[in-house]
Amino acid sequence: MAPIARVHAPIGQRALYITTLAVPLTGWTVHAVSLHRKLAAARKDPLTGLLGRDGYTAKARQNLARYGDSVLVVLVDLDHFKQINDGPGGHAAGDRVLAATATRLTAWAGSRGAVGRLGGDEFAVAVRIRPARRELRLAQLAQLLAQPVEVEDGVLVDVAASVGAASPDVLGTTDLSVLQRAADAAMYAGKHTGRAVLADRSHAVVPSINGRRAGRPGTHTLGRAA
Repeated sequence: MAPIARVHAPIGQRALYITTLAVPLTGWTVHAVSLHRKLAAARKDPLTGLLGRDGYTAKARQNLARYGDSVLVVLVDLDHFKQINDGPGGHAAGDRVLAATATRLTAWAGSRGAVGRLGGDEFAVAVRIRPARRELRLAQLAQLLAQPVEVEDGVLVDVAASVGAASPDVLGTTDLSVLQRAADAAMYAGKHTGRAVLADRSHAVVPSINGRRAGRPGTHTLGRAA
């Protein structure tokens, strides 16, 4: 109340009182903005419980900054997912497959891995894996994702996934967008083969639109609009 009671104080004093009041308000504003950003980054996908795109991106970049060349960036795309959605089990079966895929990716990546659902049936992982173990771990992931999923009352649905991966030491960069673009190209190089493909430098220069492989469904329209 003191600053209000002394409104007739000299200009210099009044300015000091106003500044004294403004500093805490500015601090709270900065805190509120920071908290909002953290909450947005931590927002989970309601169906799978995985990080959304923003949350995944933030954590993946943290892993790259911390572990550098030991990080493996992986993109996963479910094969023939539309057929599952259009099948007898409908979208409920598709939801179970997405949830099961999320559980498998989380188990494979471990607690320190960044695992996110980018949208639809596409997932991403950024996890620390030593170079000597990459091929083995990727083969294990491909095998894990190919296991049938129980959708209801013991009914099993066959699933398959395409897997592409990229690493900083091979591509010479820790830029997440470059790594994901290369992983995306590698994933499509091995589409429907049942094996994971580790990107080399050639995958990093595949023509892209908005950071995705040119020709991928939806990229043409997005690129033209941009």
